[in-house]
Amino acid sequence: METTTVKFYSLNYNDVKTYWAALLFIVGNILFPQLFHLMPQGGIIWLPIYFFTLIGAYKYGWKVGLLTAILSPIINSLFFDMPAPAVLPAILLKSILLAITAGWAAQRFGRISIPVLIGVVLIYQAVGTLGEWIYNGNFYSAIQDFRIGIPGMCLQVLGGYTFIKYLIRK
Repeated sequence: METTTVKFYSLNYNDVKTYWAALLFIVGNILFPQLFHLMPQGGIIWLPIYFFTLIGAYKYGWKVGLLTAILSPIINSLFFDMPAPAVLPAILLKSILLAITAGWAAQRFGRISIPVLIGVVLIYQAVGTLGEWIYNGNFYSAIQDFRIGIPGMCLQVLGGYTFIKYLIRK
């Protein structure tokens, strides 16, 4: 399996670059889902709200990821009612888990690889699904969301890998 080393950053909250990077990824997380919501069940299947959170956290650290993870779903919900307020807590939980896991993985491994991204996506989805089950009390619904989102998880792994590897080498 090919592994590529790229430069990773760990930006801090006292650095203006943190907020510029987060803003860029938040805009991506606002525009990208709009494309997928044009198709039936596109948001649920393809999980586009997580895409730029993964990239931001992996490339620029968990702090950029955390800003992106929290603000993207809230802004999308306020302006577009997607995600719906009823599912916003589950989306926020998974987004935060993704930001922390991706930031940790980038720092820990110092490289980008498909197996590492698979691990990141499976961890945030598995723990987030458990949290969703606890929150809404419906195991079947939580597992169903996980199962339906498998194409989106593949998009995150392959798209995230490609984006991080080829588009942001600096």
